[in-house]
Formats: sequence, C-alpha cells, structure tokens
Amino acid sequence: MGSQWENFLANLGEWRGTFTALNAEGEVGESTASILTLERGSEEGLVHFRLRRFGAGDEGGVPSREVNQEYRSLGRQAVFFDSGSFSKGSLQVAPGTAFGAEFGFIAGDRRHRLVQLHDPAGVLENLVLIREFRAGSGASERPALELESLLGPWTGQVATITADWPEPEIAPCALQIEGGPGQPFHIRTQSAADVSESGGPDQRLLLQPDAGYSLAPVQVSHRQAFEVEAGWLPAPDRLERLIRRYDASGAWLSASHISVTRVAAEIPTG
Repeated sequence: MGSQWENFLANLGEWRGTFTALNAEGEVGESTASILTLERGSEEGLVHFRLRRFGAGDEGGVPSREVNQEYRSLGRQAVFFDSGSFSKGSLQVAPGTAFGAEFGFIAGDRRHRLVQLHDPAGVLENLVLIREFRAGSGASERPALELESLLGPWTGQVATITADWPEPEIAPCALQIEGGPGQPFHIRTQSAADVSESGGPDQRLLLQPDAGYSLAPVQVSHRQAFEVEAGWLPAPDRLERLIRRYDASGAWLSASHISVTRVAAEIPTG
C-alpha cells in the first residue's frame, strides 16, 4: 500500500491528449489538443507539472494556454489511490460559490479524466472530458460507452479514504448495476462493512466517449448530503469507479476507488 505521494508518482510521464467540453446533457462541444508533463525535479520530493493546450489543434505550434506548477506535497482536496487513480475537488459546498470535482483514472499507457462543474447556484453546468495517452506508446481510445456494457454483476474491491484519515480502508465488494428503457439507472454496492445505492431520479447519468460515464446530482446544496461519481471501463470486463461524498452540511466526507471485474455468466451443464 503506497503513500499518497507514491501513488501520485504513478502519473509521471508525458501525456498527449484532448480536452473536450460537454454540456450538462452530455452533448459534445469543442476539443483542444494537450500535452501534460509530470517529471521529477533535481531535488528529492519535487515534481514539475506542465500543461500546454493548443487552440488550433497543432501540437507543434504555440500553446494557447500554458500552466506550470511545482509539487512538493499534496493538499487535502486531492486523494490518490494505489493504482495512481485519483479524485479531487471542493472541500466545502458554499452558497454562491461554484462547486467542482475531478476524477482521474490511469491504466497502463492511458489516462481518462473527467471534470464536473456546478454553477454558483449548485446546478450542474458543464463537464470536461480529458483523454490522454502516454507519449510514444501507441495506446488507443476505448469505444463510446453503451449502457449495456455496465449492466449486471461485478466483483472486486473498494478503497475508501475519509476526510480525517488519509490511509485507505480496503474491502472486497460486489456490484449489481441495473437500468434500461423506462427504468432508472441503479448501482448497488455491497462490501463487508456497508451497502450503498447510487443512481436514481436526483442523479444524471451521462454516457461518454472513451468508455466513461458521469453520475452527479443535477443540483448540489450545502443543506443536503450527496455524492458525485465518474466511471471508466479500461477493458470490456473491467470497471473502475471514483466517488466523492459530501455530508448534510456540504463538507467533503470521503472518497472511494472501486475496481471490479465482470462476473462471468454460468454455463448450464448436463
């Protein structure tokens, strides 16, 4: 079990991809090419971050936007798990203040990231889908997600980090995902310590390119508990979920990373 910093280092490298805008209904808008670099510095415990975005899509041209940052530590708003996958976002929902969450999945030479943004009134406003590929790897994008790819039983493990304790609690878990025409989308997650339900009329499911999805309330509030979620299928039989939970005062409560594989259907014998 790695430390937060060690898990963060799993994201080192040069990542080439695109930032794609989506509206609150999931409709795809403009995309811009990007190059993101995370590399160790000359000092121990230093990582350089550089993000370049290219408005015209020409990665050989002048960036339309560039961000440089140095990391020596990680703030409470970011939580990294053993695979390198992470979530980060607002620590407190406040009236008149925009609320946001980012979810980052990593598998081999791929990263799939999603940003969910709620406006100052708490209404889901837009999203940003970020599809990244390790430079020189030849990794490819996954197909657009279809609901049928999610349905059914899954099994694996859940790792949860709470706001007051940075070490993850890890437990085996099982999922049952249901939904379809005229039926609400529903995820039941069962572990040794907990049974939870996701989906329902208050949450909007958006299926996305690159085998990802967004699951978030249409409205968030500092007066009601809620959770926000993103998921990704890095392979047809493998599902990863990242969830951030907030309590009834709007304070960040915990974050979970769920990694599961599809339960194979039994073949009748005889």
